[in-house]
This record gives sequence, C-alpha cells and structure tokens, in this order.
Amino acid sequence: MKENIEKAKKEFEKLTITSLEELENTRINYLGKKGIITNFLSSLKNVEKSEVKELGKLINEFKSEVSNKLEKVKNELEEQKLNEKLESEKIDISLNGTFRQIGSANAIEKVIEELEEVFISLGFTVVEGPEVECDLYNFEMLNLPIGHPARDEQDTFYITDTMLLRSQTSPVQIRTMLANTEKSPIRVVCPGKTYRRDNDDASHSHQFTQMEGLLVDENISLADLKGTMDLVVRRLFGNVESRFRPSFYPFTEPSVELDISCFKCGGKGCELCKNTGWITVAGAGMVHPNVLTGCGYDVKKYNGFAFGFGIDRLTMLKYGIGDIRVLYTNDLRVNDFNRRDN
Repeated sequence: MKENIEKAKKEFEKLTITSLEELENTRINYLGKKGIITNFLSSLKNVEKSEVKELGKLINEFKSEVSNKLEKVKNELEEQKLNEKLESEKIDISLNGTFRQIGSANAIEKVIEELEEVFISLGFTVVEGPEVECDLYNFEMLNLPIGHPARDEQDTFYITDTMLLRSQTSPVQIRTMLANTEKSPIRVVCPGKTYRRDNDDASHSHQFTQMEGLLVDENISLADLKGTMDLVVRRLFGNVESRFRPSFYPFTEPSVELDISCFKCGGKGCELCKNTGWITVAGAGMVHPNVLTGCGYDVKKYNGFAFGFGIDRLTMLKYGIGDIRVLYTNDLRVNDFNRRDN
C-alpha cells in the first residue's frame, strides 16, 4: 500500500492543470467520495495494526499536498480569468464621450434676467404676484372702473364676475403699495405672465410676458423717468437714443410712449422700424393721483412714475425673431441666442 501511495503522489506532482474544469475533475479524482485518497483511507482497515499509524500519516500528508496545490491552482486560474475579462471589457477613456445637449434659459427668461440686473443695480426690488387676480386690483384700483372704455383693450379671461386672469402685472404694484403700511418710498419691478383675449389680431398671443415697474417717492419728475429709461434701453440694446411721445394710460398722467432709435439702420429707416427710424419699446408715465390715493399715499407728499415693457416684443427685437410663436415652441435654438442678428 505504501508503494501505491508513493506512486500516486508522483503522478499527482506531474499533473498540469490549465482550466477550472480540469481542476474540478482532479479534485473529484483525488478527494471525492470514490477518489484515490478516500480509497487509501478506506483500505487502512485491511492492513496490519502496526502499519496503520505510519500509513495514515502518509495518506494525510498526501491529502494536504493535494488540497494545497488545488487551492493554489484555483486562485491562479481565477485571477487569470479575471484579467482576461478586464482586458476584453476595458473602456478606452481617450475616446470622445457621448454628447448631451444641456438645457438653458429660454430667450424670454434671458431678457427678464438682464432687465432685473439693471433695475436691481438701481435699487429696485423684484416682486411677483398671482396670475389669477381680482377685478379690483387688475382694473378698478388702476383707475379703470367698470364701464371704462380702456378695459376693452385689455379684455381678458374671466373665471367669475370678479376673478380673472390678469391682463397686466400692474396689480402687483397695487398689492405692494397696499402692503406698505408705513407708506414709505417704493421701487419695484414686476415680471410675469399676463393674458388678453386678442381674438381679432393674429399677430398677438393670448399669453405674453410683461415687466412693469413702479417708483414712488418725493419730488419725482418725468426727468427721473427719462433718465431711468435711457439707462435701461442702452444696457439692453447698446448705444441707442430714446424719446418720449405723448400717450394715454388711465393709471398714469401724463403718459408717454418710449421709443428708441432703430439699432438696425441707425435711425435712417428700414423695414424693422417701418421707415420711421424709431421703435416703440414701452409705455410709461407719472402715476395718476387717483391710484396713489386709493393705495393710501398722500399725493401732496408723494408722487412717482410707472412703466411697462412687453418682454416678448423686447426679445423679438433683441434677437431678430419675426414670429412670436417661436418663443413658445420647443425649438432649442430659441435657448441659444447670443447675438441680435441670430
């Protein structure tokens, strides 16, 4: 039996195992229930008692040798398999990545942010208010009582007889003045969505964006309004001139239209300015005393000016957009303007 054990050891030492499958077959052949080492252990009952101890030691040493070698080979084969997998599945990080377009602000939002920066630098505060508004704030407290003909131009969508979608952001100014219990000076700009029916004008949208502003203080004049508007339009459109033309708004007196010299033709006349050399960009005026009185201000001490920009119109002028509907579609190019002539 001793000779058989030595012979089996030599045969095992000569074995070359090159795969995990061969490794498993070798394990079964030597250590399995019917394996070579198991048979040696079972045969001990047939030998002389004096030889059992020596042969048992020899078999156990053989068993340990087989187990250790098989474990070592297993680790080597698994490491080799892992390296082969890593090599075949490795990522070439030098290749260009997949391009994903990153979203950005809509052109309307860019113009709003640009205007907000200008007005904040002048000491104004940005204030927002509800889009569903009451008739009292949207019309009556703005010097537009029921039956006033100027209401027709701002015909909006009514939810009830007294609740509506605001036709302008001026109600935010009313709310701000009413909330100012100390009746101290105010400087606010109010951007936001507004709504008008405009059924008969295909060039208008039922929804558009405005930014209106209000300044209330002592000894305010049209000169203050003109200086403010000059700064704003130059920041927005570059080196342009501005002028006031008389106009009418129920909530301001006197009222003016703000024009700027055409930035496309330099005031010479073109299709953009309809050959006049001027482009209208805003309405403005001195706040009507009725509006200030209704909000609790002493008109003997305070006066002020108000103005309103149509953000959609400013955006179309700034970026050369010819159709207002482009601003409200999912065309990503609208979010990528960086020049006026795009």
